[in-house]
Amino acid sequence: MFTQKAALVARDEAFDASARHGALLAAAEDEMHPIPDDQLRLIFTCCHPALAPEAAVALTLRTLGGLTTPEIARAFLVPEPTLAQRLVRAKKKIREAGIAYEVPGPERLAARLDAVLRVLYLVFNEGYAASSGEALVRQELCAEAIRLARVLAGLLPGEPEAQGLLALMLLTDARRPAREAPVGELVRLEDQDRGLWDASRIAEGSALVEAALRVGRVGPYQLQAAIAAVHDEAPVAAETDWPQILGLYGILARVAPSPVVDLNRAVALAQVSGPEAGLAAVDALSADPALAEYRFLHATRADFLRRLGRWGEAADAYERALALAPNGPERAFLERRVAEVRSRGVS
Repeated sequence: MFTQKAALVARDEAFDASARHGALLAAAEDEMHPIPDDQLRLIFTCCHPALAPEAAVALTLRTLGGLTTPEIARAFLVPEPTLAQRLVRAKKKIREAGIAYEVPGPERLAARLDAVLRVLYLVFNEGYAASSGEALVRQELCAEAIRLARVLAGLLPGEPEAQGLLALMLLTDARRPAREAPVGELVRLEDQDRGLWDASRIAEGSALVEAALRVGRVGPYQLQAAIAAVHDEAPVAAETDWPQILGLYGILARVAPSPVVDLNRAVALAQVSGPEAGLAAVDALSADPALAEYRFLHATRADFLRRLGRWGEAADAYERALALAPNGPERAFLERRVAEVRSRGVS
């Protein structure tokens, strides 16, 4: 069981067409290169250490990851014009500094690994929870991110974060068959038919994260994979080990602090200590400008208010989330919630 793992953790438009073609051709011609996949070679090429990490990741997502500027902006929790300016500045630096785009040799992979991992992570996230459009899941992005993460994990078998990222993707993607109703409606984790989850992916992902954690260099992808494994190991939602998840989020907040981690920790806190505690944590986060336009903050707050029977406030919060949700199935779910709590408020 995953309790042992938690104990272990607690113990411790960027390129022009010719440039892209040239990079791909060079990679294809070098059959002895240590990166055995053309697309992964290009991602390592784009994640140049001379660029700021955020800019390199954004540029790679825009050029190779299949994501639009608005989708990348939502992933980075920044306004679209801010993200667009980052891309412009990165392209300008490439031109003015004469940065050479070439596939890095084996000795230079480590300097680019963090950026490459984040690219794959964000591509998978956009695939599993599409930020816009009428599809809840973009399966082609999920599949490609998992494929590339598998190649990367095979290339770096001693790198626990590469193993952790693959584990996280597998453990999350295992739930995909139950995430949509037959008519395309969003099904929340607690309401999913766990008999539809992919047991083979859960087994593989759990084994990977256990092995990664034993290395002793704990990182954010391993911790997120550990949290996903705790969810996946619960036979029913009511048996989820929320205290363990809360503890893992506490560690994650120290290893890789971010407002999104804090929001997810608030969800776990509400499961352990009740919705009032969760609401207080979310309200404390509401002052963070990075989360002001983050639809999941407002939806989470609305859920806590609903559970507390504060119907009018819950409806207002759901409507705020709805105004920020460009994804069709998400909007339909939020519209049903608004109607539900509004009706409860007048009954």
